[in-house]
Amino acid sequence: MTDTLLEYYRRRAAEYERVYDKSERQADLQVLHAIVPAYFSQRRVLEVACGTGYWTRPVSACATSIIAIDLAPETLAIARSQTEPDAPIEYRIGDAFDLASISGSFDAGLVAFWWSHVTLETLGGFLTGLHRRLGNGAYVLVMDNRYVEGSNYPITRTDASGNTYQRRTLDNGAEYEVLKNFPSAAEVSRAIVDAGGIAPVVHELSYYWYATYVIGSGAEAAPSATPP
Repeated sequence: MTDTLLEYYRRRAAEYERVYDKSERQADLQVLHAIVPAYFSQRRVLEVACGTGYWTRPVSACATSIIAIDLAPETLAIARSQTEPDAPIEYRIGDAFDLASISGSFDAGLVAFWWSHVTLETLGGFLTGLHRRLGNGAYVLVMDNRYVEGSNYPITRTDASGNTYQRRTLDNGAEYEVLKNFPSAAEVSRAIVDAGGIAPVVHELSYYWYATYVIGSGAEAAPSATPP
């Protein structure tokens, strides 16, 4: 994560979950809230870039345990304040590109709305690091935004590598250029397979996409999480 993106999310922490209030996205969110927690039933989950814990909390109702990491202390403080004391969650400061340093035993990984903030040049390295940390046979679910004109911030710049950017303004008036990539289903699937994922299944809703897969050669495919 760049210093600018980290600063943006640190300063946006109190505003973060408003994005889930958009009326046009409620049907998609209902689908995701039915699918995502159930996928991690009885799993020991590593969640990368958990933010304010919006997805951590519902997943904890089904998972055996969750270690949820983020680099921003401000978002983790909000996550802790909104989590029941007896929830099987441990929030930690952690770097998505240094998962080898995260202690714990896991058999599943959750990556919610982080993929889009990883440059195309470093995405393979991130996924490879995630897969090495989780190990063969681990289940993974990744999800993120699709680009929908009028619902997303407009794309204001595309760099030489194909990464896309948005201009965003916080409540205090501060403006930031934020990396936000919107991959196709084929691009998601190819990146996962190239990093060692097995038989990814990518679902595209109206405003979001999600993919499920298992890690490691010789492993059986994970069950597909299908919209109800």
